[in-house]
Amino acid sequence: MTAVREVWDYRNLVYNLAQRELRSRYKKSLLGWLWSLINPVSVLLVYTMVFGFFLRIPPPVAGNGTTESFALYLFCALIMWNFFSGTVNGSMTALQGSAGLLSKVYFPAVCPAIANQITVALQIAIEFAILVVVMAIIGNLSPMAIAFPLVVIPLALFSLGVGLAVSVFNVFFRDIGYLVGIVMNVWFYATPIVYPLSLVADRGPRWLQIWELNPLTQFVEISRDLLYLHQFPSLTRWAFTYGVSLAVLAIGWWIFQRKAGELTEEL
Repeated sequence: MTAVREVWDYRNLVYNLAQRELRSRYKKSLLGWLWSLINPVSVLLVYTMVFGFFLRIPPPVAGNGTTESFALYLFCALIMWNFFSGTVNGSMTALQGSAGLLSKVYFPAVCPAIANQITVALQIAIEFAILVVVMAIIGNLSPMAIAFPLVVIPLALFSLGVGLAVSVFNVFFRDIGYLVGIVMNVWFYATPIVYPLSLVADRGPRWLQIWELNPLTQFVEISRDLLYLHQFPSLTRWAFTYGVSLAVLAIGWWIFQRKAGELTEEL
């Protein structure tokens, strides 16, 4: 709690670090913030073509009872993944990029990671707004979308916990950055993002039901329930996501704080 209060005391610094990141993100770019729309749309188009057109993975019927859109079904999951991967990868970059500042003036070393997550959250808010507009246009927007922040909160805690752990390990062991890249690629396809969870349950062996123990699987499924299927997730699923997220954040924070005193010298 002392560490949390200390971060709160430096909230203005977190805000300034986030502003610096936002200003520098598209500096000297002709399209500027349009890239925040172009990048996710391009990824969505590629996955839609490969998995929705060539491999023909069928999406379930949407909550309105008529729409069957693989692109929207995919987008509901990609929002979750983009938040997670942006936080984890950005935490390592943010800590490394703040080395010069940390060596000159004291502030909690966790601040750059939190500032990075704020910038990632802004990107996700833009993507969510696009999805809501499209859902409204095709007639598949439900009041369930109001509950979307309830799944973003535990995802933010979970992502920050993982990001803090890998960022501090990356300072002492630079191989971690390469390892994280490999793990993230495996984790992406181990999560039902480009395919429905039912595809694994129906066609795979029984032991593949452990897929549901993947925390990101739960985040993805909750997002699709709220935004695409118009179903309110079970209390068990909510309890699982919040419980795991708080545990991962506590472990990641503990690991980070244990090594925080040595970061300046190592950086």
